[in-house]
Amino acid sequence: MLYKEFGIKEEILELSKDVEKDVEPIFREIDKIKEINSLKVLNAFQKCGLSEMHLHSSTGYGIDEVGRNKIEEIYAKIFGTEDALVRAQLISGTHALAVTLFGLLRPGDTVLSITGLPYDTLQTVIGISKENSKSSLKEFGVKYEQIELIDNDFDIEKIKNRVSKKDIKLIEIQRSKGYSTRKSLTIDKIEKAIKAIREVNENVIIMVDNCYGEFVEDKEPTDIGADIAVGSLMKNLGAGIATSGGYIVGKRNLIELCAERLTAPGVGKEIGPSLNQNIPFIKGLFFAPSVVASSVKTAVFASRILEKMGYKVDPVFNEKRADIVQTIELGEADELIKFCQGIQQGSPIDSNVIPEPSDMGGYDDKIIMAAGTFTEGSTIELSCDGPIRPPYIAYMQGGLTYEYGKLGIMKALSILKNK
Repeated sequence: MLYKEFGIKEEILELSKDVEKDVEPIFREIDKIKEINSLKVLNAFQKCGLSEMHLHSSTGYGIDEVGRNKIEEIYAKIFGTEDALVRAQLISGTHALAVTLFGLLRPGDTVLSITGLPYDTLQTVIGISKENSKSSLKEFGVKYEQIELIDNDFDIEKIKNRVSKKDIKLIEIQRSKGYSTRKSLTIDKIEKAIKAIREVNENVIIMVDNCYGEFVEDKEPTDIGADIAVGSLMKNLGAGIATSGGYIVGKRNLIELCAERLTAPGVGKEIGPSLNQNIPFIKGLFFAPSVVASSVKTAVFASRILEKMGYKVDPVFNEKRADIVQTIELGEADELIKFCQGIQQGSPIDSNVIPEPSDMGGYDDKIIMAAGTFTEGSTIELSCDGPIRPPYIAYMQGGLTYEYGKLGIMKALSILKNK
């Protein structure tokens, strides 16, 4: 009765029961990874000596604030790095990436993407999008090159040939697919690429855009040789509890350069008030392994049920996951819009709002975004978005719990069936 009251069609409910039988073995594997990452977090809390005093916050300059410093120590421990920058002042994943790139690159340097064209908003940062920004890296004299993936994997020989010339300052690897049709990249694939690069060039900086990938596997890019990794707390590691922030983890000298870009030369990590974010940051990190596992389960469920309904999905339900993103090729603009509107109606916040495609800064196409989230823009909560361009793909991610995620998808599919 409650399912009907919520607007879930009987046929969708019955189909979901069959789907849950199919995905049960996959869920057991997800739970194993969740336990490993939970151990990693708990061990870091204890080894770093997290105590009640570190939960208190600062305002003003936040000079050498002990809680903020402890959080950064914990992040460095979890990622196996020398240092970390975890700040409320990092507004988004794109902002954290921009701080990193502007911090590490100088006029005349070359950045090389080995995963093809970066995510739309990063194209604007670099200066290669249709939207011409007078503040891009290109405007500051930084050069850009890219090497395309081949069959959803790195073009190792081409990468080695280019990097062996030793005139590349920084290599950018985007772990998640962004708004492309390629597959997201597993840690195994990234590790092979990094090993190949190190055979011909020991000094080039290897940076990984880690957005959407944290805790999906039992290793992180910095565990397998990346010099620096970057992400947003509006995604996996915030667990829907952190209400702002981003992180940069890596070698100490690189983190200091990024910190000086975020604050000021000579000041670096010394200042930066936590602004009442220490508890959300710590609690979000504590819950992150469980919430990420729920998001992956939600994606697996969505993949299987939509596949059974005849849609093209990526990844398929039993494929190894590299991030929390699930794509659904809907084929028509109207279907993409209806599906996103359905996700909104299955959300806890603003379920009465009807999202429509619109222009957004940093994107060349109109974008539709559905996110009835507790924190604006939090993509670890159930959300769905996509550019209004063929083949009209919905990019779905998140789910704070599997149950809420599943119910939201069932609601969206029931609305889609009404079309």
